[in-house]
Amino acid sequence: MDAGVEARSGSFLQLSSWARLKSEWEGERIAWVDEHDDVQGVGLVLHRRLPKVRRSLAYLPEGPVLPWDEVAEDPQRWFGPLVEHARRSGAFTLRVGCPSTARTWEPGTVKAALADEEQTSLYAVPADAVDASGSAIVSWLQARGWSRADDGPGFAAGQPRLTAGLPLAGQSEESLLKGMNQQWRRNIKAATKAGVQVRLATPETLREDVAAFHRVYVETAERDGFTPRPESYFHRMAELMGAPGSPARFELALGELDGELLAATINITVADRCWYLYGASTTARREARAMNGTQWFGIQRALAEGCTVYDMRGITDEIGNDDPHAGLVRFKISVGCDVHERVGEWDLPINRLLHKAFQLYLGRRG
Repeated sequence: MDAGVEARSGSFLQLSSWARLKSEWEGERIAWVDEHDDVQGVGLVLHRRLPKVRRSLAYLPEGPVLPWDEVAEDPQRWFGPLVEHARRSGAFTLRVGCPSTARTWEPGTVKAALADEEQTSLYAVPADAVDASGSAIVSWLQARGWSRADDGPGFAAGQPRLTAGLPLAGQSEESLLKGMNQQWRRNIKAATKAGVQVRLATPETLREDVAAFHRVYVETAERDGFTPRPESYFHRMAELMGAPGSPARFELALGELDGELLAATINITVADRCWYLYGASTTARREARAMNGTQWFGIQRALAEGCTVYDMRGITDEIGNDDPHAGLVRFKISVGCDVHERVGEWDLPINRLLHKAFQLYLGRRG
């Protein structure tokens, strides 16, 4: 099944190793096969079981991995069997995270919207491209009782509806630098001039390097006001996502100056796509701009490996001048990223009573 994810440039969130990392969920591999028993699509279903009743939320993060242009032509052909399987498996709610694109905004459009005091949401800004297939799937889901699971302000509990991706196809290092804003180029030069050295963790140094990353990551969490994951989570991620034979490549890059760790990033690559997952930096020697140098190292690596996209993951739609989330949008746009609105995460209630109870539970928890 993992080979099917790789062959179709699917998300790392659809790999078996991701299911093993998310040990609080039960992972299940599924496939769509035609009349000749040829596999046409694959999926990883994560089941979160309710205690005692053993019914589950069945969730496909950034999945399933399907030929989405064909799905748009006849969604029932693909979603129908999935719904039936979820029902037979005891799911009270089925959640899919369709990765196909609905709309795209180019960096210049987003930059202009950020500068417009009248604009507060990117969703209200006319897109530079509208994907007919993505739009058709959204319309079909809306008409058949599915509801968005990724609406509302800020980041939802699942995967982001809006993502920032740096196009790499047909690019060179020179063209990528040209596409960045002036400050980013200056910061990369500053890192080079200061003598920042970026290296990859190796199997021999991985345990020590993950521990060093985590120390800086905890400092970053305290500074930015989020709850950090435990160190054990990253050791497990490195073990699973970087395992021999896995379609995924796990890379921990460490930006150091005179032997002192100043910044680090974790990237995962599957097929022709590289995802930037985690970044951490210390307040020490900020003038060296080690994070910019480390990020640039990751972009260079992705380009050299033949990736078509350097995916910098999620942003929110909030672009008002006084909104704290606007800074993250501004940061990723300054690298030269396009913004993509995915078809996104949708819920289908199978048992409405349990679905409503689960929604109430999430509301109390949030």
